[in-house]
Amino acid sequence: MDVRRWTYARKFRKEVRRKSRCERVGDMTEAVAAARRSRITPEREAELYGAVLDLLREVGYDALTMDAVAARTRSSKATLYRQWGGKADLVVKALRHSKRGHLGDIDTGTLRGDLHALVAMEDDCVMAQNSALLRGIAMAMHHNEDLREAFKEQIVDAEIVNGRRMLQRAVDRGEVRPDCPAIDFMVHMMVGGFATRTLLEDQPPTQAFLISYIDAVVLPALGV
Repeated sequence: MDVRRWTYARKFRKEVRRKSRCERVGDMTEAVAAARRSRITPEREAELYGAVLDLLREVGYDALTMDAVAARTRSSKATLYRQWGGKADLVVKALRHSKRGHLGDIDTGTLRGDLHALVAMEDDCVMAQNSALLRGIAMAMHHNEDLREAFKEQIVDAEIVNGRRMLQRAVDRGEVRPDCPAIDFMVHMMVGGFATRTLLEDQPPTQAFLISYIDAVVLPALGV
């Protein structure tokens, strides 16, 4: 019995040491992978994102390939896949990087001021470019689940959270009633104003149009 116990204990200690070595190797592998992913500089990252957006405007999402991105940016496909995993994640991160500001960055002290400041983040030229780009992305999302999920997780969900915080500040200041039924639809109204002008009037959204829309539609709906 003592021999069997000794043999079992010896095997157990060996197994513990083996697992410990495996865990250390696994940790080292993860560290190496993280280091490889982090080699790209912010300047290079911005250059890549700019090239992706240029290609999107030229050929659209469906025709855009990682080969084309690699050729345009003088990168290897292996680098692109290691850094971003795939086309959907790369495109959405490029879109997010191109945003000149976020709802979460704004706090002017009034809801009207916040919404006007949001519109002022992009001039009319940039707004027209982004409107055309987002229309193409919206069409692609209808039949591409990876793109739809990445766009929702990385852009839409964050903007919804920041929009709710903006509204909560307005409620706390007494500008908006906490039981106002339009609270849940502010983000929908803002997206609608930005996206539907081209559809209805064949014109891109402009700062003047969106400010008028906010003052005539969004704020009255919220009781401001």
